[in-house]
Amino acid sequence: MALTTIHKAEIVKKFQQSKLDTGSPEVQVALLTTRIRQLTDHLRVHKKDFHTRYGLTNMTSLRSRLLRYLKKQDMQRYSALIKTLEIRG
Repeated sequence: MALTTIHKAEIVKKFQQSKLDTGSPEVQVALLTTRIRQLTDHLRVHKKDFHTRYGLTNMTSLRSRLLRYLKKQDMQRYSALIKTLEIRG
């Protein structure tokens, strides 16, 4: 199930840097993380859904690149995001 518009707006509001910010790395990573968690739960039930697995792989790759970029740009924002989203250990 995809993210609803209301749920997506809540995530954007929580992680945005300014009032009109919808595309900062923090917002993108937060949206990807929620979608990745949904797909992971889906794949636990439907083990042979290889199309979803392919999409999940692409999303985790994109999230990894965004996190690498954020880490290179601002380490404090990176560590705060990692702690907030509870990813990477």
